[in-house]
Amino acid sequence: MSSIWIENSEMEDKRKNVAIKLQTIHSRLVCVCVCVCVCVCVCVCVCVCVCLKKGNVVLQNTRSHSSSDVGAVDAGIVGSGGQRNSKMSVLGVSSLSRCGLLALRSPAGVAVRYAQTAAAPVAQPRIKKFQVYRWDPDTPGDKPRMQTYEIDLNSCGPMVLDALIKIKNEMDPTLTFRRSCREGICGSCAMNINGGNTLACVLKIDTDISKPSKIYPLPHMYVVKDLVPDMSNFYAQYKSIEPYLKKKDESKEGKEQYLQSMEDRDKLDGLYECILCACCSTSCPSYWCIADKYLGPAVLMQAYRWMIDSRDDFTEDRLSKLQDPFSVYRCHTIMNCTSSCPKGLNPGKAIAEIKKMMATYKEKKAAAV
Repeated sequence: MSSIWIENSEMEDKRKNVAIKLQTIHSRLVCVCVCVCVCVCVCVCVCVCVCLKKGNVVLQNTRSHSSSDVGAVDAGIVGSGGQRNSKMSVLGVSSLSRCGLLALRSPAGVAVRYAQTAAAPVAQPRIKKFQVYRWDPDTPGDKPRMQTYEIDLNSCGPMVLDALIKIKNEMDPTLTFRRSCREGICGSCAMNINGGNTLACVLKIDTDISKPSKIYPLPHMYVVKDLVPDMSNFYAQYKSIEPYLKKKDESKEGKEQYLQSMEDRDKLDGLYECILCACCSTSCPSYWCIADKYLGPAVLMQAYRWMIDSRDDFTEDRLSKLQDPFSVYRCHTIMNCTSSCPKGLNPGKAIAEIKKMMATYKEKKAAAV
């Protein structure tokens, strides 16, 4: 019994010794971790203090600089840089980011930037001549003439319409022309520029200052004044083709939408974009000769647009109104209309399609008789 008791006591002593050793190791590990954390915190604090100290030095240097310290560059300009730095110090910017910003906006950096700007060469004047058609039929004795205006392209927009507006606003308020959208949508500013019909708002000024730009009203049209043509006949012809949907059954008119398939809708592409600027019609020699009888490319393309619209019920009626020798058949496929269209449309092709439809319509009508 005594031997058993001795063995148990020895086992108990060993357990106590192991527990004491484990407690010692644990306490030492805790001490090591605490020391490491303290060291890391100290390092971070030191880094922050160094950055703050550097930021204060830069800020003090920035504030202490006066305009005379950098007078060799430009006292007034550097002063404005100093004001910017003062504003930066007022803002609630963190110290670290403020150091970088203040370094970039230091007097030396500001001086270098503004010195480069001051050393940039001054743009030389680019004087461009514009010869503009002038005539007022209501003024007795006034005759058509070309009047020359000189414009510095450095102080003018890039388009011909910009030059015309500058002339009217700053040089000659009597100059008359039409304009509205300034982006090639309304067609108001159509005129003949350097020999071609186009829109003044989409045609860029030729930057070759050795050649003058010549601007006329649309050709072979009665002139109201200067660059304004009389469009009365043109719009009367447009009205004659009834440019709108016509339905035989009017009971549903205004009650529901007129739907069409995507394929039928695609047929209208290249037609509905016409803005009725009359650039094509006034470039057509046939229209020059018999504008009172020949409808012209623009109106005929609009007529074709409504003929092939699947929602319209009066295609044959529209064709019957063109059954004369002049309305359509005075087109001789010269194709000036296509080359002069500022929207890139093809009126000549539309007229050719109308002629095909006219032939089919005549055959169908003859067979019915």
